[in-house]
Amino acid sequence: MLRFLLKKPHLTAGASVAILSAIAAGDSASSSSPSDHTRARLSISLPLRNLWEDIGVASSFPISAEGSGFPSQHQFVGGTIPSTGNGEGDCKCGKGCLGRNSIANAAAAVAPAVVNISISQGGVERAIGSGTIIDPDGTILTCAHVVATFHKGNASSRGYVTVMLQDGRSFKGHVVNADDHSDVAIVKIKSNTPLPSARFGNSAKLRPGDWVVALGCPLSLQNTITAGIVSCVDRKSSDLGFRGVGKEYIQTDCAINQGNSGGPLVNLDGEIVGMNVMKVVAADGLSFAVPIDMVVKIMDHFRRRGRVMRPWLGLKMLDLNPMIISQLKERDHKFPDVDKGVLVPMVVPGSPGDLAGFRANDIVISFDGKPVKSIKEIVNMMGDKVGVPFRVVVVRRGNKYVNLTVVSEEAKSS
Repeated sequence: MLRFLLKKPHLTAGASVAILSAIAAGDSASSSSPSDHTRARLSISLPLRNLWEDIGVASSFPISAEGSGFPSQHQFVGGTIPSTGNGEGDCKCGKGCLGRNSIANAAAAVAPAVVNISISQGGVERAIGSGTIIDPDGTILTCAHVVATFHKGNASSRGYVTVMLQDGRSFKGHVVNADDHSDVAIVKIKSNTPLPSARFGNSAKLRPGDWVVALGCPLSLQNTITAGIVSCVDRKSSDLGFRGVGKEYIQTDCAINQGNSGGPLVNLDGEIVGMNVMKVVAADGLSFAVPIDMVVKIMDHFRRRGRVMRPWLGLKMLDLNPMIISQLKERDHKFPDVDKGVLVPMVVPGSPGDLAGFRANDIVISFDGKPVKSIKEIVNMMGDKVGVPFRVVVVRRGNKYVNLTVVSEEAKSS
């Protein structure tokens, strides 16, 4: 084909290659069955169109009447697009593959359950956040920072907020539970008929690069949908400069703004995998969500006790890795010969850890009879066990192994 084109005296090699590229793209599309793919449209400049017509192949491909040389808003150049769409059926690469309608279908599965939460000030409703109906009985998941003030039942709100559904119906919502630390809260509304609800997924299955969809009511704009990818599945709160007990977030590049808090983060199967809580104001594409697996644990606390119980040891802890260990050994030649563990750089005076005999710079290598290499493992082992003794093995300077028993106390809410 290239040899044929170059025989045309008025065709340059560059124009020939351009036409060849367009022909190859169009041929790829036209060779497919119309039932499987949408035929390609090409938008080309007028000079190139004349050359195209001159070689007698233009009739094989629809040509745009526009002369800009670039695809118009509703066109695509070359290749093919799926004719149907959902997370599984609009392409042949398997479950989770992004197809033409994957994001739209994922959003449609959850959108009817997304609500706008507002309060009345001076007779005017002011939106304060979003939420998701997670049970047809009217149970709504949202952020504690959205409703915490109203959970305490001050004089102006008396523990109630206004909840507006996507279909325009409005309900009075009662703030049932709120946990400031995890930023999880539950609001309840009453309806005479079952309400649309969303289902939970599994945030532990998320991988960096997975597509996700964020829904909510930013700046009072209801039914707003944005999409992006998972940037990090376990962004630590310490990475964001937060103090206190460590927390983990799902980091995404979904566009969220004030009012998105409490709204769902959804996978392509239309399942909630997180709850949007915050963004970095000074940067684009840095948004964070509470993993739904953590939300489920908090809700279990609510059901069993009406509040969240967290054990406290009074130990400042740090995960060790090869780089940190190498640096500490350079500073102290008697640093223990360990390749993993949890460093205790500080012990709170009078705390359970202090009473148990912990010392600054102890390295925890075993907790509750099991080897540990991270704070997360220790936290998971403690769970909600308050007043329970835990057997701990630490290594001290000079490779001295010490057995300790620490009894946890309930952490004070802050």
